[in-house]
Amino acid sequence: MAKFESTQHIGDIVANFPKASQVFMEYRIDFCCGGNRPLKEAIQEQQLDETEVIDKLNNLYKSYSEEIALKEENWLEADLDVLVDHIVNKHHGFLWRELPNISQLTTKILRVHGAHHPELAKVNRLFHMIKMELEEHLTKEETLQYPAIKKYLESNSKEDLSEAVRIINELEEEHTAAGNILKELRVVTKDYAIPDDVCATYVLTYEMLQTLEEDLFQHIHLENNILFPRLFAINNK
Repeated sequence: MAKFESTQHIGDIVANFPKASQVFMEYRIDFCCGGNRPLKEAIQEQQLDETEVIDKLNNLYKSYSEEIALKEENWLEADLDVLVDHIVNKHHGFLWRELPNISQLTTKILRVHGAHHPELAKVNRLFHMIKMELEEHLTKEETLQYPAIKKYLESNSKEDLSEAVRIINELEEEHTAAGNILKELRVVTKDYAIPDDVCATYVLTYEMLQTLEEDLFQHIHLENNILFPRLFAINNK
């Protein structure tokens, strides 16, 4: 019996099987900001072959050995403080480390190749928009949101839980804004196609932008589809 069906929500599929994100990335299906909708809706919107996408998901799941699966952290059941630490250490750490590096790269290729590739002006502008928004967002999470969650986990108080969930809607809106910029970068770069007349730095820049996209989608997925719903579920009990 197939594990995944098109009627399931995209975010739920990735929450239960993280490697499904590979399939969604391949088909440009948004599993972070757009995770709270049925897969069928995204398939129809992008005029994809539903059978092909579902078969690829289920075949990947089938081939994913039980031994390897056991090594994957189940974030749906992991302690919330472990999940928070993972997001901060892995995903926030990546962004704080790499955003300045990518900034230098986008500016450099604009200077070197901008005359022959005018789209780089928009790439540079879009990247610095998302860089500014992400730096503000990370600071808000690290100084307000995550300390509030940790405080609730220590106190188990309803008041502390209410404070922890208070800012979630605002954070989700910021996630959507960041996701939209990433999608626009995809369009401007024609899915990060590499022209024939460019240098190794140009190639590296586009590779780093794609790495940023992949990491940020995983980051937002963990928050929008797992961390935040778990907090809401506890708050609504």
